[in-house]
Amino acid sequence: MRLGKAPSSKHKTTKFLFVCVSILGAFLIVDLLWASSSSSSSSSAYRSIASNWPRQGSQTFVVPKGTGKQDKKDGVHERVLSATFADLPGPQLKWEKMAPAPVPRLDGAAIQIKDLLYVFAGYGTINDVHSHVDIYNFMDNTWGGRFDMPKEMAHSHLGMVTDGRYIYVVTGQYGPQCRGPTAHTFVLDTETKQWRDMPPLPVPRYAPATQLWRGRLHVMGGSKENRHTPALEHWSIAVKDGKALEKEWQTEIPIPRGGPHRACVVVNDRLYVIGGQEGDFMAKPGSPIFKCSRRNEVVYDDVYMLDDDMKWKVLPPMPKPDSHIEFAWVIVNNSIVIVGGTTDKHPVTKKMTLVGEILKFQLDTQKWSVVGKLPYRVKTTLVGFWNGMLYFTSGQRDKGPYDPTPRKVIGEMWRTKLSL
Repeated sequence: MRLGKAPSSKHKTTKFLFVCVSILGAFLIVDLLWASSSSSSSSSAYRSIASNWPRQGSQTFVVPKGTGKQDKKDGVHERVLSATFADLPGPQLKWEKMAPAPVPRLDGAAIQIKDLLYVFAGYGTINDVHSHVDIYNFMDNTWGGRFDMPKEMAHSHLGMVTDGRYIYVVTGQYGPQCRGPTAHTFVLDTETKQWRDMPPLPVPRYAPATQLWRGRLHVMGGSKENRHTPALEHWSIAVKDGKALEKEWQTEIPIPRGGPHRACVVVNDRLYVIGGQEGDFMAKPGSPIFKCSRRNEVVYDDVYMLDDDMKWKVLPPMPKPDSHIEFAWVIVNNSIVIVGGTTDKHPVTKKMTLVGEILKFQLDTQKWSVVGKLPYRVKTTLVGFWNGMLYFTSGQRDKGPYDPTPRKVIGEMWRTKLSL
């Protein structure tokens, strides 16, 4: 009896195992097909996001993740980034290293008057700020003539402009780290080295766009008192021969987009505001030393011009977003030349990306171009132009050719022949 049932029991067991294996196989096939579809969808979504990186008309470049040698040794894959995050193509220039500045500077200011470059204030380190002026003489390529600033004057993020003798100094950050701004305004007579007070700005600002235009000192934008929020206000005051002709600042048409670290240029009786950013580092809440704390920043390529009707006009944008260029410009042969700066943060690492190009805006054609490369990427550099030579000094440079993130504050001075 038992022997007769054994084959039937064995047949049922085999059939049961076959069904289980079949069901398991079906699940595996479905799971594989789903994963393949999901991967394809994710890849498609990634490509969709990546395709939004390049700006209209920009080129795409392959940027190594590390140094070239390290890539070959470790087999690190290369990464494709848009021109916004990579160096734009441009001619290589021959640079000559000159005598360095007496001290390194970050977020300082500079004004050129004839053959002299006056270099003001700035951070030495995040915990140390300068409160003096150094002078570079283009004739003999030497530094000298150091003198002190007023004790109440800001140490960084200054608004500054000259009429050829008097230098007007407006608002800025007072102290190291991310301390608060001051509304104090001063004027320096460069012939006598004497300082005078001016009517204070209605409210303090960080790094506002500042220029002299049609007999008035204009101050626009910058960051508000918390160092991060963009300001739109625009004020002006009549000045002449280093003196204010009015007791109070006058409200003017607001700037279309607020923020600090812009180039502000007057040429051919037009006022231009170029580049800049929204947002900046802020003081960490409750920090007794106002320790800097990172916040979101948006760098832009906007170019605005104030015309005869006192209305802002939008001009062709820069080749790439650029900020930290407030004293990094000169006028050469009816062109505005801008040196270095910072662009959008890296899309993967989210680190600040420095700019290593020299950009030119041709005023008659209103076209941008890249006219050269710097010896390294640098932000908040201080620029002058003398006898056909372009000079830059100070700022914060990159970590190397393959790493555009900020490294050390410098005091180096470089020059190159620039023919436009």
